[in-house]
This record gives sequence, structure tokens and C-alpha cells, in this order.
Amino acid sequence: MCRIGAIKSLNYTHPSQALLLMQSQQKGHDNSGFAMIMHDLGGIFESYKHLPTLSMACTDEGLKLAEDILHAAGFQRVMQWVPETNPEPGLDINAMPNYVFETFDYPKAYKRSADQKEKEELLLDMRLKLRAALEEDEQGFVYSFWPDVVTLKEIGDPRDIGTYFNLWEANDRFTARVITAQCRQNTNYDIVRYAAHPFFLQGYTALANGENTFYLKNVEFQRRLHRGYIGFESDSQCFLYSLHYVHRELDWPLSYFKHVITPLPFEDIERRDDREQLLAIRQSLAHLEINGPNTIIGVLPDNTMFTCCDAKKLRPVVIGRSEDTVVVSSEVCGINEVLPDRNWETDIYPNEREVVAISNDLEVKRWKQ
Repeated sequence: MCRIGAIKSLNYTHPSQALLLMQSQQKGHDNSGFAMIMHDLGGIFESYKHLPTLSMACTDEGLKLAEDILHAAGFQRVMQWVPETNPEPGLDINAMPNYVFETFDYPKAYKRSADQKEKEELLLDMRLKLRAALEEDEQGFVYSFWPDVVTLKEIGDPRDIGTYFNLWEANDRFTARVITAQCRQNTNYDIVRYAAHPFFLQGYTALANGENTFYLKNVEFQRRLHRGYIGFESDSQCFLYSLHYVHRELDWPLSYFKHVITPLPFEDIERRDDREQLLAIRQSLAHLEINGPNTIIGVLPDNTMFTCCDAKKLRPVVIGRSEDTVVVSSEVCGINEVLPDRNWETDIYPNEREVVAISNDLEVKRWKQ
């Protein structure tokens, strides 16, 4: 099984806490990789929250190619952070030559007249263009190009990856208020960096513990829905695309995402006041239903964090909190490491028919399906 975790705090948090959260769950993963997405950035990125940051791993040629494409499109770099790496002998990591996090200002035409939606569509198109250009000869991997978001993915032992990027030592230069992480590469298909959870698209993040046995049905339907639904290197990417489609494209409340992926039985629907809507969902979006054992953690563009389970609760998840931090984890031992002094009696174990969401003021809401 995979192991997943997420931290949402009122304070800026260093990714060493995410590594600590996942380290205690080591027996549940195979040391094949570590990936994380950080939202609501602090440190050196805090002054650039309104501008997009490019997160990628690449060769020297890939870096030049990506920068040339962005400059030709009118993007101007305003800040660059290249993490100091620690290539100790014997580390289990399949490192790329360059890890680059660059913040850009928008092209002049977009700064003058484009609205937020137009900028968001531009950023998606540029990321897709960069990915396609760098895929040739495996020149690089483009994970996100979005304001206030940084993504890191790597193949190897999570402990060694943390050592390589100097992430075990906390500092105030590289922090965020929301961090999602997973310590396992994709093992159902080829091991490639794009297949590592978490997955990101236009402000939405999703990661999962488990499997989606309706993967092929989801893929065939999603490929026709949106130009951003590509890759499908992992069956769990379908969770992200369904979340994006339901919440952004259809503009439905988050609670209806659960009705799409794990619809209620027909006999339960008939007893509901919103039965017409739920029946319409079952008819029109049946190919977005998921099956199999899984737990999902997601983050919305406004940094709301949530979790939900499959319709039979076949994968674990627990939520613990303190006054200033909420942690979601596959196993309670991960929360014990990060929040050892919390009131354990207030821990939440979501059931199979609910969504648990955490707002930016850390209010925990439980929505019954």
C-alpha cells in the first residue's frame, strides 16, 4: 500500500515535518520515492504569492529549452531558487542534474488586460507546452507552474532524498502552510516521476492510498473532457481529474465530488430531497465513479484541505489536530510524530460516506453523503 499524509497549519511549516510524518509509516511503503506539493508558501517565496512558480527537474539542455519557451511567450523571471544538494556517497536517489524553482512575471499583455481565469488557462497551456517539449529525449519533468505552489518529486529512499535536498534541517527559508506528501513511487505501472503522488492541476492537488479498479473507464471518459487530463501514469491521477472537473469545470460544491466518485445506492437516493440531482449525476457522470480500496487527500485552490474514502472504507485515514495545526495521515503513528501533545480523543476517523474538510482557519467540517 501507499502511505500518504498532509499538514495544514496556521504557521509556516518546513517540509521536514512532512518527512517526519511519513518516516514513521515506513513499513507501509517500499522506499521507491518521495514527492510533496507545498501550497501557501512562506520564506523566500512569500513575497511572490501572486506570480507563478515553475517547479521542474531537468537536464542542462532541458533547462535552457524551458527558459527559452517561457521567454518567447513573454514571461520574465523575477526570482530563482536552486536548492543546495548534498550528494553524499551511497545515497539511494536517482537524481536529475538540475532542480529549478523559478518565479515569473506574466507577459505584458496579460498583466494589462487578462482576468484571473485567462491567466489560469495560460499557465496550464504553458505547462503542457513545456512538458511536451521536455518529454523528448527525457530532458526534464515539469510538475507545476502556478502561483504560491512548489512541487518536488524524486525516485529513491525518502530518507536519502531528504538528506540530498537538506530537508531534514528545518529553516524559515523554505516553508508553507499546506504540505501534502507521499513516500512511494508508482508501482502498478512504470516508475516515472510523473506517476508519483501528489498530482497537481490548476490549483488542485490530490493523492491517494490504494487502487482505482475503474481506472480504464475513468481514463476513456476523462481524455475527452479536458486538454489538461493527460499522462495517466497512475490510476490515482483520475481522482485529481475528477476533482478538477466537478469543482472547477462544473462549479459544483466539494460535497458533490463524493457523490460522483462513490454514488449512493439507488434505494438511498430515492429517499433524498435532492434525488433528481443525484440521479442526474449517476446518469451523466457514471464513468467518473471509482472502485477499489482507496483513501483520497485533496487541496483546493483556496487551500481548503479534505479527505474521503472508498464506499467500503477499505483503506485507513485519521485526522489529528492541535490549536494551530491539522494533520491527515494514513496511519495514526504519523500524527503521533508530528503532534505528540495533541488531545488524541479528538482524532477523527472518517467513515465511508463522508467528506472531512479543513478550512483556512482550521475549522473541521464533516459532510455526510
